[in-house]
Amino acid sequence: MAGKALHPESSSKSATSIIYDPQARSIFYQVVTVILLVLFVWMIASNTVHNLQRANISSGFGFLNGRAGFDIGQSLIAYSNDSTFGRALVVGIMNTLQVAFLGIITASIIGFIVGIARLSNNWLVSKLAQAYVEIFRNIPPLLVIFFWYKGVITILPQARDSLQLPLGTVLNNRGFFYPKQVWGEGSWLIPVAFLVGIVITYFVYRWAKARQMRTGQPFRTGIVGTAIIIGLPVLAFLALGAPLTFDYPVAGRFNLSGGSVIAPEFLSLYLSLSFYTASFIAEIVRGGIKAVAKGQTEAASALGLRGNNITRLIVVPQAMRIIIPPLTSQYLNLTKNSSLAVAVGFSDLVAVGGTILNQTGQAVEVVAIWLAVYLTLSLTTALIMNWFNAKMALVER
Repeated sequence: MAGKALHPESSSKSATSIIYDPQARSIFYQVVTVILLVLFVWMIASNTVHNLQRANISSGFGFLNGRAGFDIGQSLIAYSNDSTFGRALVVGIMNTLQVAFLGIITASIIGFIVGIARLSNNWLVSKLAQAYVEIFRNIPPLLVIFFWYKGVITILPQARDSLQLPLGTVLNNRGFFYPKQVWGEGSWLIPVAFLVGIVITYFVYRWAKARQMRTGQPFRTGIVGTAIIIGLPVLAFLALGAPLTFDYPVAGRFNLSGGSVIAPEFLSLYLSLSFYTASFIAEIVRGGIKAVAKGQTEAASALGLRGNNITRLIVVPQAMRIIIPPLTSQYLNLTKNSSLAVAVGFSDLVAVGGTILNQTGQAVEVVAIWLAVYLTLSLTTALIMNWFNAKMALVER
């Protein structure tokens, strides 16, 4: 009987202990959060379906097989207004990738040069680099795009007064014209030789690294690898009898004919994103170099190394471990800022998708494609940079 009398008190203590148990409370809050999130998503989905039905708009991605009916100024693949909406989106994605890839390379080169120049002992070089950073870093990217498009490219000479540049290239307010490559029979072996050269260079690098770890003797991997990667395609090119001719742009009365052209819309977007992002990369590079212990530079100077060699061999390799993580964010920002292309009429993913949305009314599907593409690009960039960061990290023996 005494045991039965104590039973309510023990159950009360058990309930109280569960309420104040951190693990039980965390599980409870997580379950509540998941339920609320599911309800929120369900409300949005049901509301969207109801609105689509009321507007008599069918959902799904079947519209991608329909005829596009609009032209795209610049395309890396064959496209016409008779192509499908799906192919138009592929063109937009490829244009976005082209801007992002070239912009990342150019911004990295400019950013590293300006970042190192900011630390120069030459007063003029240092101040010019500082002025560049302060100007571009404090201006919205959209204004930088308008600067290049309206303030630089559109004031170039007209087609009849084009600027004649070296190597048969021409520049005017309609774009940058350059000779078009016309490859002959068997030219596909040249890129194959290039890929083979990359594979051989990779194995040479692994062999040289293992040799240096074993014997301590360095190997000029950079020179040998460059010779292999460039030499094999050149040998294949010569062995095939140089199957390459050029179609040069020829000035006409109102425009140029022949050759290939880079549209002013692409030029303005590419240059603006490159110069804008480079200003942030320059500060990242400067901060990474400043973070390297001063004793490293003093020790290198005591060994008799000169300033350029100290920077190239001692400071920059150590600074890269600090530079790479924030550099990833700038690459992601450049890729996402490419969506500003709609301001100058360049046919990137957002511009093409907006045209499709206006013609079909498939807003949910088009926005979902935008989200999926940009999320994939961001995750892929982050994955590559994280891998590179891991390769650059110090490994303890």
